Amino acid sequence: MHTNRYLLSLALSTTSLMCFAQANISPAKKQSKTIAITGATVHVGNGTVIENGTILFGNGKIISVTANGQVPQDDVLRIVATGKHIYPGFIAATTNLGLTEIEAVKATLDFQEIGDFNSHIRSIVAYNTDSKVPATLRSNGVLMAQPTPQGGTVSGSSSVVQLDAWNWEDAAIKTDDAMHVTWPVTPRFRGGFGGFGRPQLSPEVLAERTQAAIAQLTSFFAEAKAYSEMGKPEVINTRFEAMKKVFAGSEKLFITADSQKDIVAAVNFARKFGITPVINGADEAYLIIDFLKENNITLVVKQPHVLPNNNDDDVNMPYKNAAVLANAGLNVVLSIDGYWQQRNLPFMAGTVTAWGLDKEKALSTITLNAAKAMGVDKTIGSIETGKDATLFISTGDALDMRTNKVEQAFIQGRDINLDNLHKQLDKKFSDKYIAEKK
Repeated sequence: MHTNRYLLSLALSTTSLMCFAQANISPAKKQSKTIAITGATVHVGNGTVIENGTILFGNGKIISVTANGQVPQDDVLRIVATGKHIYPGFIAATTNLGLTEIEAVKATLDFQEIGDFNSHIRSIVAYNTDSKVPATLRSNGVLMAQPTPQGGTVSGSSSVVQLDAWNWEDAAIKTDDAMHVTWPVTPRFRGGFGGFGRPQLSPEVLAERTQAAIAQLTSFFAEAKAYSEMGKPEVINTRFEAMKKVFAGSEKLFITADSQKDIVAAVNFARKFGITPVINGADEAYLIIDFLKENNITLVVKQPHVLPNNNDDDVNMPYKNAAVLANAGLNVVLSIDGYWQQRNLPFMAGTVTAWGLDKEKALSTITLNAAKAMGVDKTIGSIETGKDATLFISTGDALDMRTNKVEQAFIQGRDINLDNLHKQLDKKFSDKYIAEKK
């Protein structure tokens, strides 16, 4: 009796999930015909705007970008976009997109491993191209992402992917683009880790633990660097093997640090090993701008819609942080925590424009600047000759939630499907109420 009820419940649950997951959208086919988009305002992504522009692309690559350009007459598919806007595909930096599906279901979470030093972990092999979330991002112009592992001190390697693929091999633009480290910090709250029957720890003890963690991190990097300088080792150390590309300079080093003290310590730490890091978080970076410029540091800053980091910070600091840093001449990338939230990435950049940053520079924080930080700016990040034809057409300003309406999008020249589960549900219930009114 109970068994039958259980089986019935399981069957109904499975059916419900299948119905919910109806938005299975096949990736677009490879570009077969040269395409010319004419008449639009082209936002290149490097600060340049081309009025009445013409973009020609074939075999997934941009052939030319011109103002009032001539289009070959033969065998070209023409798209007239007069009065519309063309943007390079937006890039979601440092996200667990594709590594998690439902936050409340543990079995769908695959972005974190146990342990403190997991340099051998590669997010790309866990990236789920069947996730329903990327389709909702593509509808707002987010066409690429950097799925990033989390947890521990050394979390592992991220990769850069495009968001319309059959599998992770097809999705990968660059595998293992960056190694991710979280700088050890001392908790700021009073009483340490006390509570729930545990003794409270003094600030001195917490500081000692932090220093011990930094010492462990330093030791790990020193051993990994020595290992990388060896010939062929008799015994393979997978954690140290994964660090070789970091020391060789073919893989970036992202270090998460927020306070000015921790940022300075993290930069100096990386420089000891001959590495120029990318600082992720960077809440107090505006206090040490000269130091960051001297060391040529790229910053991945948090979304503006958050509370200030410190009680005595300007209440508007999160809104204007990116503008202050970018206007000072630093390479700034804008990011959002999480995965489904990435659909709001262009609107976060729009918020930054309201707080002092030129609109085209704000666009660069989620396009070309992000590509530079990840080491893929020769391939993506802007609408320039020779780069991937990953771009989209919007009827209005794509950084404004009121006018962002993506009509057509291309990833590596492929005309992708912009349908998603949200649109399907909207249509379903809109049709229902329209029918009832009639």
